[in-house]
Amino acid sequence: MKTVIIGGVAGGATAAARIRRLDEKAEIIIFERSGHVSYANCGLPYYVGGVITDESELTLQTPKSLWDRLRIDVRVRHEVIKIIPEKKAVEVRDLDNGKMFAESYDKLIISTGAKPAIPPVEGLDTDKLFTLRTVEDTYRIYEFVKNNKPKTAVVAGGGFIGLEIAENLVERGLDVAIVQRPKQLMNPFDQEMASFIHNEMRKHGVKLVLGSTVEGFTKSGSGVEVMLKDRDSLHADMVILAIGVTPDTSLAEEAGMELGLKGSIIVNDRMETSIPDIYAVGDAVEVKHFVTGEKALISLAGPANKQGRIAADNICGGDSRYKGSLGSSIIKVFDITAASTGIKETVAQKAGIDYDKVYLSPMNHASYYPGGKMMSMKVIYEKDTFRILGAQIIGSDGVDKRIDVIATAIHAGLTAIQLKDLDLAYAPPYSSAKDPVNMAGFIIDNIVNEHIDQYFWHDVENLPRDGSAVLLDTRTKMEYNSGHIEGYINIPVDELRDRLNEIDKDKPVYVICQSGLRSYIASRILLGNGYDCYNFAGGYRLYEMIMKDKMLIETE
Repeated sequence: MKTVIIGGVAGGATAAARIRRLDEKAEIIIFERSGHVSYANCGLPYYVGGVITDESELTLQTPKSLWDRLRIDVRVRHEVIKIIPEKKAVEVRDLDNGKMFAESYDKLIISTGAKPAIPPVEGLDTDKLFTLRTVEDTYRIYEFVKNNKPKTAVVAGGGFIGLEIAENLVERGLDVAIVQRPKQLMNPFDQEMASFIHNEMRKHGVKLVLGSTVEGFTKSGSGVEVMLKDRDSLHADMVILAIGVTPDTSLAEEAGMELGLKGSIIVNDRMETSIPDIYAVGDAVEVKHFVTGEKALISLAGPANKQGRIAADNICGGDSRYKGSLGSSIIKVFDITAASTGIKETVAQKAGIDYDKVYLSPMNHASYYPGGKMMSMKVIYEKDTFRILGAQIIGSDGVDKRIDVIATAIHAGLTAIQLKDLDLAYAPPYSSAKDPVNMAGFIIDNIVNEHIDQYFWHDVENLPRDGSAVLLDTRTKMEYNSGHIEGYINIPVDELRDRLNEIDKDKPVYVICQSGLRSYIASRILLGNGYDCYNFAGGYRLYEMIMKDKMLIETE
């Protein structure tokens, strides 16, 4: 059996290796139009920043290594320009000499990935404008920074690549501004959680220009003028376009394959396209979201690897199925880590799901062990079924562990309440006896069993301030004096039982503290004494971050 694979990297190279492990006699050919068949795409920004110093570390496999170990015929700088399904062949151009030839196949895998989205604006021909998708792109940016020593950069786009390249340019000493059309960075996060990311970027000197659209580029002296809609232009010595990617599927379209979202290739759960004996994997394909069941585009290396393996299994006579993508992702943002899995709140709203949410601010490990840092967590679940819909976590050490536990729980079909029952590893340097994931389950269990009612940051502005309700801040006097929400009175939680006479029992009480723990204790005290009360989810820490961020977005 002869399998031809169009494109390497995560999906194509994985499929090729899997086919060889399953079939020692198979003929396997990979055509890759770039000069590298298998490279660490996610590591490219860190080469620019000097974190990865050896360029060979970016290359996971070479044509020689794949031939020596697996007898895979890899031909880099070979571009497939046409698929001819009726002949079971592809037309190929050797980019080094321009020669054309045809190659037959028994099975074909399309792993063409995605290409950088380029806005339809003027000035794209400037040599100070860069994209970052391939190893060659990385070298081009690296050499420009090394030889031209730019002082300023504008990054258009606030997703994974945008944030990573911005951080690494800052590490190289550049002043960096990020321009983003939505009023937040990092689409996988809800607005309030993204505020923590915004704060970290600003803390390291990155200028955020949110809610603004790039309308074009013009040369200006030795640099570039970035034209913005309804705002003053930005001058920079270089510009990185990182506004996203689109499926690279022109070959599939020309061959008559059925296409879906944004021109992506429609496949079934065996990774088969609408044309027999042709499979597709990776960023080029439309997938099913594991939580919603809706069609989705998820451009991540993990799903691409799994899809490559599944396609290979089925080509070799197996019956492997792709169950959908959760979109679990994680990113380093200077000194913090931000991770998400499943869907965010706004997606749940659009999908018409009846959901609830909890916020918590646990320590990453036992509070008495030195070096502990607070993380911010948000967990979303379906009200009737308690199905976990998604989670977002931002913090320091341990974020990766918690997001992976919750992603596993979603995949396994555990309920949000069952998070409290998970038996997770504990030692003071790594966690607490009640792990943050357990804590999320405890809070949800309290809500479900009506031990506590919540209110949220977006409810605060509509709270009654006419005396018909009591707004109660249970932090210490010092904390309260350092900053509080207008209209809240201060009774520290440890004084509350002795001062209940100061709170009118006929009025609802809205309680807040710094993180949500003391206000929960206060709420239980009040409920136990016959009060109608509500606990602020996430605490003043969350509220202050959101309000500060909103103000800065409007003024930056």
